[in-house]
Amino acid sequence: MNSQLGLFSAPSSDPLALKMRPQTLSDYVGQTRVVQEIQSFGLDIPHLVLWGPPGTGKTTLAHILAREVEGEIFSFNAVLSGVPELRKLIAEIESFKESSSKKAVLFIDEIHRFNKSQQDALLPYLERGDFLFIGATTEYPQTSLNRALLSRLRVLELKGHSEEGLISILTKAVAELKRDDLKEFVSEIARWSNGDARSALNTLSLLSTQKPEVLKDADILKTLLQKQRAFDKNQDRHYDVISAFIKSIRGSDPDAALLWLAVMLDGGEDPIFIARRLMILASEDVGLANSQALQVACNAHYVCQQIGMPEARITLSHATTFLALSPKSNSVYEGINAAMSFVTEHPTLSVPGHLSSVGPEKKYYKYPHAFPMHFTPQVYRPNEASLSRFYQPGTLGSEGALNEIWKKFTN
Repeated sequence: MNSQLGLFSAPSSDPLALKMRPQTLSDYVGQTRVVQEIQSFGLDIPHLVLWGPPGTGKTTLAHILAREVEGEIFSFNAVLSGVPELRKLIAEIESFKESSSKKAVLFIDEIHRFNKSQQDALLPYLERGDFLFIGATTEYPQTSLNRALLSRLRVLELKGHSEEGLISILTKAVAELKRDDLKEFVSEIARWSNGDARSALNTLSLLSTQKPEVLKDADILKTLLQKQRAFDKNQDRHYDVISAFIKSIRGSDPDAALLWLAVMLDGGEDPIFIARRLMILASEDVGLANSQALQVACNAHYVCQQIGMPEARITLSHATTFLALSPKSNSVYEGINAAMSFVTEHPTLSVPGHLSSVGPEKKYYKYPHAFPMHFTPQVYRPNEASLSRFYQPGTLGSEGALNEIWKKFTN
């Protein structure tokens, strides 16, 4: 079969994925909830960020929306260019507006690649409404975009295509190609494309370049899919592997954790994403049992930002193994969840007078450092919460030692 890999060649015409790109919202497959929300805007579409895995139609939707508002789209890729190029493009938009009554639409793909200062460069234009802004990102906006930018945007989440949705897209593509002989491959391509319509159409396009005798080979599709093997940083595969990674560390299995780490790195997963998850895990699953875990995870995040791959794999391995070997406690995780639930279930809680920063009762506050052992009994909660216990002590690692000291003061 390896000898057949050379038979795969790119089509000479426009990519099939581009040919099959829908032109209107009515032709847009999947993303029903997002389409309904967009339709509720009417022609008054706000600045948007389209968030979702690759191949879910973010760029396509941006072009459709530009047509919906009868606008002219100006496209920009945050991977390839920076602020100087962006300012030049914005100058072109301003010049366009002087000579045209059409609305200008600025579309920035991979917006998460902009750093904070680069994102800030957009703020005055968005504030004035100089153009309709649409960004696209595969990264979680709440962590990849700064607050100032997010406050001026509406975030729409696009999901990976369902298998049925991909079958519909591929079936239309087979008809476009006038290749009924490719119908037998549609279901299998849809099954293995992980919700990525672009990947599915590219696979179909490569099959369409093959000679009939090659297509008769029972293993042809398997070979093609293996040739395109990737981690698939989208929907199920992406979340399944990171889930297995986190659960392996939580379960104190360093070998399994390193295996899943290798799977992600081999597939091209962003090391910064992995480092962020390790920081969360350090507090959620290791917590007070070994507070050094959070420091190690934060250091790993910093190092990954500074050096990148392939060296970042060593630092991630260091942090992963350290967290897997650490004693575990989820007491801080359960504690804040319990406290948050209490707050949402009660009216506004009043601050006891002696803890207030103003008012006559503040003079009754007892300064702990003025007492032996830097402690004195004192009420720190409102009456409604006086009997509630949010923190449930753990016994492993350093948390056990901390609690022995705590008990001396509270018992």
